[in-house]
Order: sequence, then structure tokens, then C-alpha cells
Amino acid sequence: MASHADSAHDLLDLDISTLRQFVDLFPNEGLSKVITGYLCSGISKFPLTEEGDTRDGPDLSEGGVALTQDVPVSQEDCLVLMAEGISEAEKSPLAHCLLADYYLSLEEYESAVESTRKGLKYAGIESKKTDLSFQRTRDALSSTLATALVYYQAPRNHLEAKNIFESILKRKPQFTSALIGIGLVLEEEQEYEKAFQFLEQALKQDPSNGRIGAESAWCQALAGDYKTGLERLQDYLDYPQLDASKQRGRELRAQALYRIGVCIWELDPSKAARKDRQGTYARLLAAIKANPNYAPAYTLLGIFYEDYNRDRKRARQCFQKAFELSPSEIVAAERLARLFANQGEWDIVEVVSQRVVDSGKARQMPGSKRKGVSWPFSALGVVQMNKQEYQKSVVSFLSALRISPDDYYSYVGLGESYHNSGRYNSASRAFNYAENPTDGVSFKRTDADGWFTKYMLANVNRELSEFDEALKGYEAVLADRQKEFGVSIALLQTLVEKGWHCIETGFFGEAADSAVRGIQVAATITEYKPDAFNLWKAVGDACSLFSWVQEKLTVFPTTQVEQVLRSKSDTHIDFDAHKEIDGLGEDALASLSGDTDTVLAKALKAAIFAHKRAISSCAHDIHAQAVAWYNLGWTEYRAHVCLEQEGTDDSKLTTYLRAAMKCFKRAIELEAGNSEFWNSLGVITTTLSPKVAQHAFVRSLHLNERSVHTWTNLGALYLLQNDHELAHTAFSRAQSQDPDYSLAWVGEGIIALLTGDTNEALSHFTHAFELSESSLLLTKRQYTVSAFDFLVSSPSSSSNISSLIQPLFALQQLSMQAPYDIPHKHLAALFLERVGNYDAAVTALQAVNATVEQEYEKLESLVSLARVAQAKTDLARNLLATGSNETAAEEAETALDLLSELDSDTKQSALSAGQLSKVKLSARLTAGLAHYFSGSFDAAIPYFRTSLEATGSDPDIICILAEVLWAKGGANEKQVARDQLFTAIEKHEGHVGLLTLIGAMTVLDDDLETMEAIKDDLDRLRTNKNISDQQLARVEKVIEAISISLGGETQELDEARRSIILAPWKHTGWAELADAARGDVFASTFAKETAMRNAPPNGTLDAVGLAGAMASTGGAGDAQRAIVLAPWCASGWSGLVECVQGA
Repeated sequence: MASHADSAHDLLDLDISTLRQFVDLFPNEGLSKVITGYLCSGISKFPLTEEGDTRDGPDLSEGGVALTQDVPVSQEDCLVLMAEGISEAEKSPLAHCLLADYYLSLEEYESAVESTRKGLKYAGIESKKTDLSFQRTRDALSSTLATALVYYQAPRNHLEAKNIFESILKRKPQFTSALIGIGLVLEEEQEYEKAFQFLEQALKQDPSNGRIGAESAWCQALAGDYKTGLERLQDYLDYPQLDASKQRGRELRAQALYRIGVCIWELDPSKAARKDRQGTYARLLAAIKANPNYAPAYTLLGIFYEDYNRDRKRARQCFQKAFELSPSEIVAAERLARLFANQGEWDIVEVVSQRVVDSGKARQMPGSKRKGVSWPFSALGVVQMNKQEYQKSVVSFLSALRISPDDYYSYVGLGESYHNSGRYNSASRAFNYAENPTDGVSFKRTDADGWFTKYMLANVNRELSEFDEALKGYEAVLADRQKEFGVSIALLQTLVEKGWHCIETGFFGEAADSAVRGIQVAATITEYKPDAFNLWKAVGDACSLFSWVQEKLTVFPTTQVEQVLRSKSDTHIDFDAHKEIDGLGEDALASLSGDTDTVLAKALKAAIFAHKRAISSCAHDIHAQAVAWYNLGWTEYRAHVCLEQEGTDDSKLTTYLRAAMKCFKRAIELEAGNSEFWNSLGVITTTLSPKVAQHAFVRSLHLNERSVHTWTNLGALYLLQNDHELAHTAFSRAQSQDPDYSLAWVGEGIIALLTGDTNEALSHFTHAFELSESSLLLTKRQYTVSAFDFLVSSPSSSSNISSLIQPLFALQQLSMQAPYDIPHKHLAALFLERVGNYDAAVTALQAVNATVEQEYEKLESLVSLARVAQAKTDLARNLLATGSNETAAEEAETALDLLSELDSDTKQSALSAGQLSKVKLSARLTAGLAHYFSGSFDAAIPYFRTSLEATGSDPDIICILAEVLWAKGGANEKQVARDQLFTAIEKHEGHVGLLTLIGAMTVLDDDLETMEAIKDDLDRLRTNKNISDQQLARVEKVIEAISISLGGETQELDEARRSIILAPWKHTGWAELADAARGDVFASTFAKETAMRNAPPNGTLDAVGLAGAMASTGGAGDAQRAIVLAPWCASGWSGLVECVQGA
């Protein structure tokens, strides 16, 4: 400890004989016990009895031991006696003064402060009672209080201590204790030169006081003059205050010897000098011999043993002793913590660090030059991380960083704690700052330490699904540490996770690329760590990934996968060991390089072999084995599902399905308390044994009743057993557990479909599709089929392109994932046809046609024949839309020939009567139109007449037939066309097609009488809100032509204005007015504005209509916009040509 001012006994200047006499006369008084304990403690310059006094000491039978000069008394006994005495004389200022001085000598500063404050309080009370000042007592108490405040919660109380000393110096300018006290305050604040000056002033007052001189010399040494300080300290060893024969002298002597050792240590920092046992080492041993309880000497001796004598055992003993004696020995505590940390004894590290923190010495106090130490908080953070107490470790590392903002390792620990507690954004900020501090902070670290930060930052990015950033981080680490297994396996797992994430988000090409890259990384890992469980699990997942993006099977690296599977192993690998499960052994592995299997089968077999190697790699870990069997079971089931859909024989399918069941049973045997294992067994046995499946699901729910997957699977089981009520209950329970789980909504949709509520079913399927990940096939299938059925039943929705886009995207994703799914590919072609993408529809239907023809050649069943006929009919219709009239006619006629063979199907096993008639009608109309557009009018007419007979004179077909007859050009044909139309209009009054055709024919025939009659009917149609914009445009066009014929341009303008009055919000009237007014700018601008307002989402105007309105304004910008909107439309190009020519 640092020496303090003269003792209270010295300050009070008490007569020792008076004290001894008081003890003799009143041995049982509390004050006597305090005086006795004080005089026997060794800090007083006078003993309890004079030398040569043979009288017995006071009778202390009630208080412990007899205290005589000849009987040594421990400090504990003295403290007990004084504590007993102060309880009896608690209002005695003298008792409090002596006890506080003793506490000060024991470095119990808090107790010293508390005792002196009480003493000052009671001194004030006594002063009021007696009207005496008790100035000496007050000064003694104040001096002791101020000295204690120097060290208690330093430097918080330094100002108060300084004020106390200065108040004493105002009355006693040469008061030695005050001068020493101010010097000690400055020494604690590391103002060594100022402290030296005050201590020198005190020394002038008492030149013979070796205690003050030694403190002054020490401050001089700390100020940098170690040589002078050393010489002075050596001189003061001979002073009586440092006499080793007395306890107080021994303490001061030990302190002086330690400081001499420090001066020698600092004067020559060379290794040889510090290893010299006659130098610092000898002084430290002498200090310890003088005072075995002096902690700083043990600390420096421990440093000597550890750094220069290579004796870790003795070093640890020294550090431990120093820290036991004083928690203020921060250096000893740090080295002790490091030693225990290197040995993995984290509990002891925690105890040491916590004791330093509790001592208050670790934190830097405001206003103090003494720096805080951050290592106790960092060490606590590491210990708490090991205990998985991450919230506490975050607090500890933050405390460390407040003390040392440049502590790189605390930032790393903070980031790791954030990462482990799931606070990934905070972890990312911590690691990014550790890598690149933004405020100019310079970290103390080596280049070799930076890789771990990059690795942890990559882990954080991986958790945040920032896979590209994570991959860059792992690859940067591996560039310097090529065979770091933990980083390599993290890179592999991240690639696989990225692949699955891409499948979930619809980026199938990137998913396949990620899987291929993962297999390449796995090949490098097998070179030095071939038997890691996580390695083979990741390889199996990477291979399985291709079964979810089957269009990318062409990039599956079969050869490299086989090489990885055959990589060397530290344990014997026998691929035939589990052959009895699924029949896949060494021969199946060898077939991967052959052409006997499809690529899909090879990928699935490779995944199975990888999971089998995972089982072999964890033979001594039961939990890992259970997980490995579980993974193998799902891979076997995936093989069962995919190969079934590719048409593999039934026996092989049963093999994979039963293999999956065996795997899940084995996993349950190893870990029966896992709910996921029971759920998987239930899925496998749903078709094999519904009772077993139900038991498995119930068992799974018993273990985890909040599992949404299990509730959904149980609902599917009940649905397969036609128990709609229980299925609905299970699906509802799943929805309550997780409203965003899409398959539960699919289940509810299927129930609604089975009960006949198609609108409710579509609502459920649509919601499921919006919630689902891109990896799920069932949601896409149910949603698209239900959406198409709704579009067919709702003609208004069928013309709304916005209701077609989402199902089309779903079907395109489905085609990427399951190219073998012909029915849904056919459905995608029908959606493509409705959105006008006829070329893509033709390509899809040609693929469908080729597949169903192969199926018919193989099966020759009526069902497959019906599929061929339907495919050819749809193909012919789309070929007709693309202008391939001859090919369309051939395909349609072939479809009709095939459909004629279905007429003999009296049971309607392939197509119902209604379906058959619709397909025939489509084929006939397609064939008729194809011949019509090819110019073969005679060949077209029979198809239309047959269609007319089949539909009972449908007005739309009558319109088509009339157009064909009129186009043929003969008088008889034209008359027949007129007759057909007039006959039909009587039955179908108000039909837009019939009326517009009759109106057009009357204009061409110049039949004014009929024109007027038809114009009245067309005028009524103009006010009909049920007709579409396209139909209204046809009506307006015909009325415009009739108006020109009846009244010329004036009548045409009137009709255009009338059209605007009837529907001013529609662009058709304004467009007509612009045409009639020969491009009037006002009319054409309004036509454009109204057209823009009627475009989606506000209206149903298509791109061609909007482009026509844009092109009619005469502006170059509008013409360019029209071209962008509909580049296939001639109006935009014509408008641009006119603008260029006009310029």
C-alpha cells in the first residue's frame, strides 16, 4: 500500500502513559478495548506495555486473548477486539479515530471513510455539549478521512480529499499530514512532479521522517528520474521508520525494497539485467521477507518468473498470492487469468475477472488520468459465451469497449455474441467495424487474426440470407488458409443453402449453378477431411437439389460426383453395407458412369450414396446417426416420387418407398423423442398403411403439438380417407399455428373443391400460391387449374390479361421444375394462347403433341387417343393464329379423324359427350378458317356448315360463314349470306356481329333503305353498357360508314359528336371525331388522353388500341410511344413516317 500520513496517535499527540493508565483502570470499557487493539496492532509507535514491564496485561477473558508485549497478536484478533470496543463506545470520537486509522493501514478504505465520518459527527456533538473545539481530534479525523478518500473510489473523491487537506493547511500551513495527503492525491492522479513538490515540502518540516522521504523519492522515480529515486530509496532504508524490528517498519521497508526493485527493473530493461538474481529479484525477495503480505512484490516476482525464468508454475503461484492479498493487483490478475484461460479453466477465469470488476479498479473514473482496463470485461464476455449466456456477454464486451474503444478482440467477441443470440444486424455492424473502422480508430492486431473476423462476418451474412456476400467472405479466408476445414465446410453449406433459397425464390438456374459449385468445393474437402458428417450431408443435398429443377439436369456433374463418392476414407467404406435397404450398392455406383439410367435417376442415386457415407462417418455419434438416417429416408422418398412421375416400374417404386420407411424407423429407434421423425414416418405410410400413418402423426403431435407440418399432413391423410370434417379440423389447426403456411390453405381449397364451392376453392388456392415458396409444386398445380376453370366459366375475366399473368408465371416455373408434367404444360399453352403469345404456345403444344403421341403408340388406349386429339386441336388453333394456315388445316383434319374414332366410345371413358362436341367444334372451325385464309373457300364452307348444324345455328358461326360466302364473291353466295344473316337476326336480336355484318353489307350494296333500318339498331347498341370496347369500336365504325353513305362528311361529324356525347370517357368517339375532322389536334389529343385512362389497370383497352390513339395525334413523341407499346402495329410506324416527312 502507499504510505499514508502520520498515525492518529501521532496527530493527537496523546500521552502514552495516560493511555496505558486508562487501560489499566478501565479494562472493560469499550474505549479501552479500542486503545488496546490499536496499540497492539503494530501501527502505533508505542506498544501496550513498556519494555521490562512484567505486569500482566488487562483481563480480556471476555474478549479473547491476553495482549502483552511477549505475546504476538494477529491483525484479525486486534480487529475483533476493536470492533467489540467500538460497539460499546460508539459515540467516542477517539475510538472512531483510532479504528479508522487501523482500517486505513489495512487498506479498508470504505470502512475507514465510514468510521471517520461518524467520528467527525460525534466530535461535533461533543463540541456543542462542552463548548470545546476538539480541533486536534477533528484534524486527526479529517486527515484520516482525506487520506482514505485518496484511495476510496479514486479519483471520484480526490476533490473532497484535496479540499479537506487545504482547509487544514489554511490553519496549519506546515501541517505535515496535509502536505503528504495532497501529495498522495496528486500521486494517485499520476501528477508525479507536483506530488514530488508537496512531499518535499512535507519532508522539509520533518527531514528525519523516512516514510515521507521514501514517498517523495518514489514520486521522483515515477516522474522519470529512476536513478535519483533509486539512490534516495536506498538511503532511506536505514531510517528508523523503516526498522524491520517493528511491524509498521516492516511494512514500510517492504514497500521501499519493492520500489527499489522497480527502479532497478526500469533502469536497465535488458534481458540479462532483469534475469540477474542479484538485482530486482533479490530486492523482491527481501520485500516479501520483510512483509509476506505485500502484494505488489509478488506481482513483479511473478513477471520475473514468467517472462525471464520460464517457470510458469512459480509465476502462477506468485500471481495468485498477489491477487489473494489485494484485488487491486490488476497486472497479476490479468496474467493469472491468461494462465488459467490457456489451461481451459474458465470458471477460475470468471472468478478472477469478476473480482477485479467488483473492486472498481477496472473502470476509469471521470477526471482521472489513470486508464481503465478492459480485459476483465472481455474475459467475462468469453466465459459467458462459453456458458451460452449471450445477453450477458454482450453487456460485458460493451463495457470493455467503453474502456478501450480500440480493443479489436472485444469487437470480435461482441459480434460473435450478437451472432449467437440471433441479433444478426448488430453482429454485422460489429464485424464490419472491426474490419474497417470508420472513425479513424487504429486496432492493435496482427494480420493473422483478421481471418476469423471475415469468417464470422460471412456467417452473419449467411444467416441474413446475403449469400453472395457470405461466399465472398469465405473465399477470401480460404485464399490465405486453404485447408481450414471449418471455413471450407461453411462455404459448402452456404452454397447448398443458397441453392435451396434460389429454388424457393424461383431462381432455378442460379440454384443449379450453386449446387455444381458446391460439389466442386466438396471435392477439395475430401482431399484432407473425407469423413466429415456435414460434408456428406451437404453433398447429398446438392445432388437432391437437381430433382427440384429438373430442366437443369443437363449441368449435373455426374463424373465429378462419382469421384467425390469414391474419395478415400480413413475408415473402410463399403457401399454394399446398406444394400438390403434399397438394393443400391457398388454395382449401382458403377452405373453412374454408364448410360443405363436417366440423369435424374443418377442424381438421386448419388444423393442416396452420399447420405449412406454420412451414416458411415458418424458411427460413434448416436444423435448424428439418427439425423443421417432421417436425411437418407427423405432422399429415398424423393427418389420414389420423382421416379414414379417418370414412369419407373412399380416394383422399383415400392423398393424406394419401403426403403424410406426403414430409414425413418431406424431414426426413431435411435431418437424416439424427435417429433420430425414421427411426422416423416407418417408421410411415408400414408398410402401404405393409413392406421400406422395416423399413429405416427398423433405421436408427433404429442411431442410437438405446434407443428404446422404435422397438422397439415394429418389433414391430408384424413382427406385421402374421405373424412372431410376431420381434414377441415386438422387444416384449421395448422392455419391457427401458422397462417402463412401455404399447404394448409391448399388443403382447405381441395375440401372446398370436393364440396362444389369452386369460388371458395379458387380463393384458397390463390392465397396459398401467394404465400408459397417457388419450390412447392402442389400450390402451382391447384392454383393454375382452378384459375383456368374460373376463366373458362367467366368470359369477362378471360379477356382481362392481368388475371392471366400470375397463373402463366406459375406454369412457367412448374415447367422448369417438372418438365415431365405434360398436362400442366398443355395448360400453360392454353394460357399463352389467351395472352396472345401464339409462337410460345405452338412450341409448347408441339412438345406436348410429341409426348402424347409416344404415349399413344405405347398404350393405344382411348384416353391417350383423346389426349392426342386435344393436343392437335389446340396446336392447329395456335398455328392458325400465327398464319401457318396449311399446317393448321392439316393438324385440325388429323384431329377430326382421331375424334371420329372416339364416337364408338359408348361409355365415354375418354371424353364426355359435351367435351367431345367442343373439341370437334374447335377442330372444324380451325380447319374452316385455315382453308378460308388460304383462299380455299369451297373447302372451308363444309366445315362451317357442319359446325352450324352441330351448334344449332350459333350466331357467331353464322357470321363466320357469311363472311366466307361473301368473300367467295358470287351473287348466289352473297344472297345466301344475306339470307343467313337476316334469318339469324330475327332469332338473335341485338347481336353485335350480325348487325355490324348486315350494316357493312348494306354499305357495300348501297342499300339506303336497309341502311336506315340497321342504323337505328346500331344506335341502340351504342347505349348498351354490356358491350365491350372492341364491339363498340366495330359498331362506331359501321355507323360512320353508313353516315357517310347517307349524309356525307357532315353526317359523319354529327355521328362522331353523338358518340362522344353518349360516352365522353371512351376514346372511340374522340378517335372518330379526329378521323372525321381530318386529324383535328384537339380531338386527337382527347382521344389519346381518354385512351390512356382506359388502359389497365383503370380499364381494359389493349396495347393496339392505345397505340392507335397515340399515333393519331401527329406528334413524333406520341408516334414513338405507339411503336414502343405495339411494335407489331402499323399505325405507330405510319404516324412516325408522317412526322418525319412533315419535318
